[in-house]
Amino acid sequence: MRLVYYLGVFIPAAIVLELADAGPVVVFGAASLGVIPCAAVMGEATEAIAARTGPGIGGLLNVTFGNAPELIIALFALHEGLQEVVKASIVGSIIGNILLVMGAAMFVGGLPRDKQTFSQTAANAQSAMLLLALAALIFPAIFQLIHGGGLPAVGEERVDFGSDLEKLSFGVAIVLLISYVAGLIFSLKTHRDVFNPYSEGDEEETHHWPVARAAVYLALAAVAVGVMSEILVGSISEASEDIGLSQFFVGVFVVAIVGNAAEHWVAVLVAAKDKMDLAVNIAIGSSAQIALFVAPLLVLVSFVVGPNPMALVFNGYEIGALLFAVMIGNLVTQEGESNWFEGVQLMALYAVLGLVFYFA
Repeated sequence: MRLVYYLGVFIPAAIVLELADAGPVVVFGAASLGVIPCAAVMGEATEAIAARTGPGIGGLLNVTFGNAPELIIALFALHEGLQEVVKASIVGSIIGNILLVMGAAMFVGGLPRDKQTFSQTAANAQSAMLLLALAALIFPAIFQLIHGGGLPAVGEERVDFGSDLEKLSFGVAIVLLISYVAGLIFSLKTHRDVFNPYSEGDEEETHHWPVARAAVYLALAAVAVGVMSEILVGSISEASEDIGLSQFFVGVFVVAIVGNAAEHWVAVLVAAKDKMDLAVNIAIGSSAQIALFVAPLLVLVSFVVGPNPMALVFNGYEIGALLFAVMIGNLVTQEGESNWFEGVQLMALYAVLGLVFYFA
């Protein structure tokens, strides 16, 4: 974990490069690397506070800060009117957590072992929430197609789908947020023992920061993420053109990986320590958070930020990626055990999607 903090040198570097009007590719690269240590600090600080304040406050903190880098980046993108980039980053976060993060965790954790086990009940509950979110995220696109409309084209920055789809997306967002709150009550109160398989001693051993120190680091990291996100979003358009990559590919893969860097790191780390319950909950749970909390929140915010409200209508590539990632993620967690080969298969699908999105 300590090695990630050395990337903190890119925070002032990105600011200096932006002020010096350096090339967009250099600015984008520095800002992307600058987000990673901020995300790592936010992840560790949140877990440190949660370990000392109980599951209720800990759950609230995880909702607020667990996906903060991704949310902040998306808010700046919304303000710039890059709605298709925002939707691409939502899809990228979901498929990245299921395929890349869980795949890497299963591979690294499974290499020295025949198999690893985790709670079927907890994994199935998270997967069920993700399936619900999948249906809710896809049906606005089905509504659009049935009524003779088309899906957004790859490369578009923003599409005005009309008031009906905007109202439909608003209603879907409200339902998803209510479902997410119910999921928090289920996992943090009525069935919290299922989602908390480790003792307090294990948590204390992992999280050694005092609460005051963690709170200060959390606040500083949030400010730094905001600055890095503004620089990153401002350079996306020109940087993607200079590199020869579409904004679509950058949104699905680069922005999503950067925004969830802390969770990616922690999931693989705990899997290597044979804490597969925690690794699976991070991977599936983070995807559920993006789908049930971040995505609907961005829809609601888009009604007051940006040129026009964002409708939850994804393009064909995004819908296909969501369908296969969620179904396969649900399949590999059904038995409550994993091995390194399943991890390879998940990462292989992620690589295939990367190739498809690159040529899209």
